[in-house]
Amino acid sequence: MEDIHLHLKNLGFTDLEAKCLHVLAESGTQTGYEIAKQLGVSRSNVYSALQKLAEKGAVLTSHGEPTHYQSVPIEEIGDRVEAELQASIRYVKEHMPKQGAHRSEYFSLEGDTKVLDRIRTELRKAKEEVLCDLWAQEAQLLKEELRKVPAQGVRLLVSAIGDAALPSSVQQFSHKRDATWNERNGRKFTLLIDRKLAIVGTRGGDEPTLAMLTEHPAMVELLLNSFWRDVVIHELQQDMGAKLEDKYGKNFKKIIQKYTVPEGREKDTPSVEGEAASTTDESKTGEGKRKKKK
Repeated sequence: MEDIHLHLKNLGFTDLEAKCLHVLAESGTQTGYEIAKQLGVSRSNVYSALQKLAEKGAVLTSHGEPTHYQSVPIEEIGDRVEAELQASIRYVKEHMPKQGAHRSEYFSLEGDTKVLDRIRTELRKAKEEVLCDLWAQEAQLLKEELRKVPAQGVRLLVSAIGDAALPSSVQQFSHKRDATWNERNGRKFTLLIDRKLAIVGTRGGDEPTLAMLTEHPAMVELLLNSFWRDVVIHELQQDMGAKLEDKYGKNFKKIIQKYTVPEGREKDTPSVEGEAASTTDESKTGEGKRKKKK
């Protein structure tokens, strides 16, 4: 019963109006006194609610004393509410001032539902291009929305870490998970929509799902360059995988060491692709250095 009242309230009825409608639908024609007795509410409040329902066209009233009330079929109520709601939506769309503001600020979202719902909304709004860097888990959750993007006439490219079972209509570049990735840190994801909106976030691990949205040009350019670097590396590895590894090491380790490790020393180096790991705490401390010397 409470669920019915909740949804009736969502349609614009007050709590007491919803209860009166429910009584009339359940018991048929009733007087205000009978309804008040069933609900345990004062007659004056019930009569006021019934008058409002009559004005809304949700109940019919009889002539004579005492007045009897009958609920209009719920289908008719639903059609009327839907028509009024659509008319209001059209009016607001036409007359509401358009912001047109550039979202150069950084907006944050927290919570799995809020983050995923916002991503789905932005994917539906895409007009030209969507570039995604996702783990297989997030790609699977967004599978249906990603499938619809090309159908909107929008170019979609997905750089996926792990086996993302996406539809064939989605062009994707797959990467293996980096061995240095720590599950506690969560899975990073980025989306760049129409080269205008940047979304960066993390999901999984020990922390809550978080995301940041912005149209700031610096962040947009950063994601764009990072994505195309990913694509270039993917193509090079597809064409010259063995040769590249012989010359530059696995995941270009030799190149990274050339610029990050002092000559004569060796240490584990993060991968260029996938989840890049930061320099370990141990290597930053004196203890770490002593262990290396041993």
